[in-house]
Amino acid sequence: VGYTAFKMCAVMLSSINMHCEISNWQNKSSYGAYPICKGCSVCSRDNGCVNCQPKLFLFLRRERMRQYGECLHDCPAGYYGMRSPELNMCSRCRIENCESCFSKDFCTKCKLGFYLHKGRCFDKCPEGFAPLEDTMECGEGCEVGQWSEWGACTRRNKTCGYKWGLETRTRHIVKKPPKDTIPCPTIAESRMCKMAMRHCRRGKDVIQSYVEVCEIDRL
Repeated sequence: VGYTAFKMCAVMLSSINMHCEISNWQNKSSYGAYPICKGCSVCSRDNGCVNCQPKLFLFLRRERMRQYGECLHDCPAGYYGMRSPELNMCSRCRIENCESCFSKDFCTKCKLGFYLHKGRCFDKCPEGFAPLEDTMECGEGCEVGQWSEWGACTRRNKTCGYKWGLETRTRHIVKKPPKDTIPCPTIAESRMCKMAMRHCRRGKDVIQSYVEVCEIDRL
C-alpha cells in the first residue's frame, strides 16, 4: 500500500511539473525577436500559433528553413487580412510591385517608384492619365478623340515635284485635364510618305494640288 501511494504521488507531482513547464513556455517562450504564443488560442512549441484569438490574423512567418505562426492585429506589408468564420489569415498580395493591398487583386499602395492606378502598379501611367508625384497615383488626364485619316503627301505645300514628302493626321481634345500641370498627349503627328506624282503637270493638276494643301492647313 505504501509503495502504491508513493507511486501515485510521484505521478501527480510529475503531471503538475509538466503543466507548469508548458504554462511557463506558453507565457515566456519566444523565437527570435517575435513572441510565439502572444494572442494565440492554440499554440504549438514547434510551429507557434496554430489559431488566434478573435479579431487577430494568423500570419505564417518564414525564417530560414523554419515556418511558424504569429497572431497580429494588422498584416505586414505585402499581405492583406482575409476573415472567415473558421480562421482569420494574412494572405500575400498577388499584384506585381504592390506594397499593401485590400484584396489579392486590388492594390492600395505601390512599391517605391511605381504609380497606383485602379488597383494596379505602373512604372508609367496609362495614356490619358498623368503621374501625381505627391501621392504616387495616376490622376485623370487629358482625353482625346480618335485619329483622323492620313492627309495628302506634301512637301513645301506641293503634292508633286518631289519623290518624298510628309503626311499628317490629327485628333481633337475631347476633355481637358482638371489641372493645368497635366499635359495632353500629342494631337498631330506626321510621317514620311512617297508622293504619287514625281513630276508636276501644269493646269488642272497644279490647281487641285494647291486646294488639297489648303484643306490640310485648315485642320
